[in-house]
Amino acid sequence: MAKTLVVVGAGPGLGMGVARAFGRAGFQVGLVARTPEKLDAMVAELTGLGIGAAAFPADVHDHDALSAALGAARERLGAVDVLEYGPSPTGPITGAAATTVESASAQVELNLLGAVHAVGRVLPDMRARGDGAILLTTGVSSTVPAPFLANVGAAMSGLRSWAHALHAELRPEGIYVGTMTIATAIAPGGGEGDPDAVGARYLRMYRQRDRAEEVVGDVDAFRALVARRS
Repeated sequence: MAKTLVVVGAGPGLGMGVARAFGRAGFQVGLVARTPEKLDAMVAELTGLGIGAAAFPADVHDHDALSAALGAARERLGAVDVLEYGPSPTGPITGAAATTVESASAQVELNLLGAVHAVGRVLPDMRARGDGAILLTTGVSSTVPAPFLANVGAAMSGLRSWAHALHAELRPEGIYVGTMTIATAIAPGGGEGDPDAVGARYLRMYRQRDRAEEVVGDVDAFRALVARRS
């Protein structure tokens, strides 16, 4: 039976790059996102490539809906072998001094708590098998404090820290956890930022399982940008 990848927060960019990479490697793919029409279009694209795919609509902010979507994916596709969590940025982005409880909470809910909830749903099966992989996507503000991305960076740095902790804790159980830090624009034809290039790197991470983190793009260039804007 084919292994199963589920992409939570699937979109036409990075999420589909990951879906195509794993699908071409023989995985069946479950896509979880908020908009049914966009999901249907992505499933049609994957099906056209000969990749088995199915859509499971849910808003990652709604934990009950996310649980239901992941449960439906398990029922239809079998236990999840690989979970990729990388929803597109949404909600207000605030500077450091302008960050409020509300703006911080919105990003923490999207970037950290949604991931924690999704992982909690798939991890019991992985532990029972002694195998599986969790792939978590963060942005460069998770490593370089940027005043103009303050609430996003606060949430993503939390996700990055948790990902590294999960990597260390679950590795002895045969479960791989890796995080991809994105420090460039994700766009077709964008070199290492091309969605298919990022998907291929995630597939290599999954196969090699020898590192907790990979970086796409130039962190030093972003650090210089932050210095110019400060």
